[in-house]
Amino acid sequence: MNTLYLDSIGFLIATAIIVTTGSRLSKYGDLLADMLGWGKMFMGLILMASVTSMPELMNGISAVVILDAPDLAVGDVVGSCAFNILIISIMDFFYDHKKPLTSVAQPGHIIAASFGIILLCLVAFAILMPNFFGTILWIGEFSILFLIFYLVAIRVIFLYDKKENNHREAQKDTYTLTLKQVVLRYALNAIILMGAAMLLPYFGEHLAEASGLGQSFFGTLFIAASTSLPEVVVSIAAIRMGTIDLAIGNIFGSNIFNIAILALDDILYTKGPIFQFTSPNHIIPVLGTIIITAIGIIGIVFKEEKKWKLAIDTALIAVVYVLMMGLLYYKK
Repeated sequence: MNTLYLDSIGFLIATAIIVTTGSRLSKYGDLLADMLGWGKMFMGLILMASVTSMPELMNGISAVVILDAPDLAVGDVVGSCAFNILIISIMDFFYDHKKPLTSVAQPGHIIAASFGIILLCLVAFAILMPNFFGTILWIGEFSILFLIFYLVAIRVIFLYDKKENNHREAQKDTYTLTLKQVVLRYALNAIILMGAAMLLPYFGEHLAEASGLGQSFFGTLFIAASTSLPEVVVSIAAIRMGTIDLAIGNIFGSNIFNIAILALDDILYTKGPIFQFTSPNHIIPVLGTIIITAIGIIGIVFKEEKKWKLAIDTALIAVVYVLMMGLLYYKK
């Protein structure tokens, strides 16, 4: 049995596990948010995003520590950010056939999306001018800014969600499970999902060897798509349960968390600031993600009332994503 066949089987098995546990994770995450009195947006941003972004974290650590491939680490993160916004289009396709997904999202998501744009702008500057701020030991000072803005984003969104919760009626539901049972089931599914998701880059990298594609292109497209699979599964499961804010919070929260991952990758890559060793072609998905995130914000604010398969905003997101990948392939 050849290696390609084994890697393909392994990839499919890991995907099946993610689909199963991801659906359960959405269910228990929704229950946990209700029981703790947390907003669905904050729940998606913190707990869901940190779990579903674990493949990007482990893939980045592997790339800089084991493979000495900082370009792959950066490509995975920025590509995942782009693919995460594309997930909004995927969710819109599976949502109500008449009502656009973004029309029912709460305006608070604009805060997380805007912080995502700020962080992506900093990434763009770091790619174009990696030595602009200098270094602290071997760590680029851009990475320090990533972490500062990440913590500020978490704090601002927490305060916003807390303020909004004060205006909502208290939950009066009765639950068949206790809080302890929900926490344990959430944790168990999260661990299984993370274990399976962390295998995806391993199988993906082996499958990539026969592709003949450039590292920047492959890292941005295939590896990024595979590491973003947990976000896809969890988000689609969330919208099927009607918890739209949990799903969209997971998307924008994952992008903020992904940029924090870049900072960790930079800390672990001791040869110097990670952006000194990465391709300038990564500016393409960074700028493209800024554009499609802005389109998503417009959709949330405008709240279009009708759609055909996709709303105008989610259709534009898909079109820009395809054009961005085409340009990246051309430049590889």
